[in-house]
Amino acid sequence: MGGMERLLEVMRRLRGPGGCPWDRAQTHQSLVPYLLEEAAEAADALLEGRPEAMAEELGDVLLQVAFHSVIAEEEGRFTYAEVERRIVEKLIRRHPHVFGEATAHTPEEVKARWEALKAEEGKEEAPCSLPKHLPTLLRAYELQKKGIEPGSEEGLRRALERGDLEEALWNLVGLFVQQGLDPESALRRRSLRACRQA
Repeated sequence: MGGMERLLEVMRRLRGPGGCPWDRAQTHQSLVPYLLEEAAEAADALLEGRPEAMAEELGDVLLQVAFHSVIAEEEGRFTYAEVERRIVEKLIRRHPHVFGEATAHTPEEVKARWEALKAEEGKEEAPCSLPKHLPTLLRAYELQKKGIEPGSEEGLRRALERGDLEEALWNLVGLFVQQGLDPESALRRRSLRACRQA
């Protein structure tokens, strides 16, 4: 039995008759906070770069995928096989420079093609349509990457002179965008350093 099938079998046992009362009581909705928490813990482990922690925390994220898949399977909505099939098809469809005849030689070309293919699929998003649970710093970053009120060094200076910290923070995010850096990960790394030194 493959690794993922073993995990699914364990989840089915936990959710089945005689299984775990807590696991049996969970729903897609009740598990959302755990999915967000596990993703955040995985992000911390990845940024710290500790292999054992990375493997453990990615396993916790994978558990969430299995949990939701088993709940959906019970409800007759979809199965893990459908989850896997959809992502495999999407990866192949959106990488014609690898699986087809197209060419792309730089990360920028790949990103532009990815966005164009999303638009063809009808997945083009309105400028402000971002996941509701996206961390606010990352939301500001994504909005400015889309060209919405981009911040600047001059804007940061003016905001600090006025004592407007909200505008200062927005403009500081703009500096991260200009340098192609993710402020959420940067602040997370800095927070981890602070905790190690405390």
